[in-house]
Amino acid sequence: MSTRSLMLRPGDARNVAVVDALMAAAFDARYGEAWTRSQCLGVLAMPGVQLLLAYDADDPAGFALTRTIMDEAELLLLAVAPEHRRRGVGGALLRSVIADCRDVGAAKLHLEVRGGNPAAQLYEGAGFEKVGERRGYYRGRDGKQYDAHTYSRAL
Repeated sequence: MSTRSLMLRPGDARNVAVVDALMAAAFDARYGEAWTRSQCLGVLAMPGVQLLLAYDADDPAGFALTRTIMDEAELLLLAVAPEHRRRGVGGALLRSVIADCRDVGAAKLHLEVRGGNPAAQLYEGAGFEKVGERRGYYRGRDGKQYDAHTYSRAL
């Protein structure tokens, strides 16, 4: 896949099955990071929430879910299917999210990532700085707890 074949499209609650499938593939269940279908549907119904889907031809490659409230935005979820990783999908989604949040008047974009998640490199490379940590925030299926690192960047 080249970034030329990557298509980014806005989504909504009608795309929740695609989001579910991408989360199941992208998020390792042992860390407890994936959301349930009802959590996704609930947040998609809220004002200021945007879903962005990435496709390689007709193949769902990833998604980003954001929420903007006044001049603050939060990247709630970003997932890339394993077979599409290291091909620019995450970067394309993140660049689009940053631009979209800026376009709607957000001055800052926040996110949270599990400590040790390699996605932190993507965020740091895009100008995010670690601003905090939540000890034991994620609970894996085996009961083990994992820290969450919070990041922020000015838009």
